Amino acid sequence: MITSFYTEEDLKNLGFRSLGTNVLISRKASLYSPETIVIGNNVRIDDFCILSGNIKLGSHIHISAYSALYGGGGIEMEDYTGLSPRCTILSVTDDFSGSALVGPMVEEKYRNVTYAKVIVKKYSQIGTNATILPGVEIGEGVAVGAMSLVTKSLPCWSICYGIPARFVKNRSKKMLSIEL
Repeated sequence: MITSFYTEEDLKNLGFRSLGTNVLISRKASLYSPETIVIGNNVRIDDFCILSGNIKLGSHIHISAYSALYGGGGIEMEDYTGLSPRCTILSVTDDFSGSALVGPMVEEKYRNVTYAKVIVKKYSQIGTNATILPGVEIGEGVAVGAMSLVTKSLPCWSICYGIPARFVKNRSKKMLSIEL
């Protein structure tokens, strides 16, 4: 049967650093340097996603359509996490202050680039169109609201949203009693 997802054999041939079982990746996703990408079990990556750089995905993860993970500084998504459509995680970014030149086609010596790992801890979910900047840790169980800009780390078991994202209220831990 032909589907829009790579077959198990196709995925093995892409050359991931590590690849779990029951992994569904759309043939329309863009995967750069798959040898630097680790994928756990029960992971689904939908159409038009971009994965680039040093990325580690745990198990039971869904990355919705049009999301982008730029892992130059490292990205780790732990188990039971997910990205809603059009999310962006940046672990590398240029300095836009005007004190340096910007862009990958400019010599490194003229740029001021920030590389900092992003960690999305277990049970966290990121809402549609959210952007996460380098060096942020999304605490365990956090729900980030749609269209949020996450510029700093967020506390565990909280609901946060806004520009910049801020703590709004505590999040229920009921899901802990139903983990697979």
